Amino acid sequence: MLLLALDTATPAVTVALHDGTAVVAASSQVDARRHGELLLPAVDRVLAEAGTGLDAVTGVVVGIGPGPYTGLRVGLMTADTFGLALGVPVHGVCTLDGLAYAAEVEEATGGGPFVVATDARRKEVYWARYSDSRTRVTEPSVDRPADIADQVAGLPAVGAGALLYPDTFPDAHGPEHVSAAALAALAAERLAAGVELPAPRPLYLRRPDAQVPKNYKVVTPK
Repeated sequence: MLLLALDTATPAVTVALHDGTAVVAASSQVDARRHGELLLPAVDRVLAEAGTGLDAVTGVVVGIGPGPYTGLRVGLMTADTFGLALGVPVHGVCTLDGLAYAAEVEEATGGGPFVVATDARRKEVYWARYSDSRTRVTEPSVDRPADIADQVAGLPAVGAGALLYPDTFPDAHGPEHVSAAALAALAAERLAAGVELPAPRPLYLRRPDAQVPKNYKVVTPK
């Protein structure tokens, strides 16, 4: 097994290779405006660090969000393209699940129930509750922090969204953004256990920021 994992659902452009036992190479850069520019060079860098070629990859893992429309689709389209070109399966993993899994590694939650929250912009967060680092107990949602205060009260939280809103998440910790290393490790663990991973389809949760203008003036000749 050699899994190529990538995620662009948060400001982090993150890539990793996992051989079924451990992460063999990884790269993460935080730049919310350059996902398309940074992703493929990161893949090249990780392959070079591992001393292997793209043709050795046996599967692709991609974060499916939730995340902003523009950034999220960069990773998903890249993963689909790799899958088609290499003839290998493409597996989706919820980005929030990757953050939850990484939180255990960093011992950020104390081993009990917690919340993962990423920045959804518009003064909102993408979030979900977990009973432990591998078990999500609510579906991913997008809400204003003040509107979910009762649902997350008393729980530690991880992610950039939690760190942005201390009134709602007073016990907030890193990691801020997902890492492809955590996504790859979680995917490898679930695949080894025979768990079917989600299809690589985006969790947008809301409409894109860009909209077609209403009542626009037609300028083409009749």
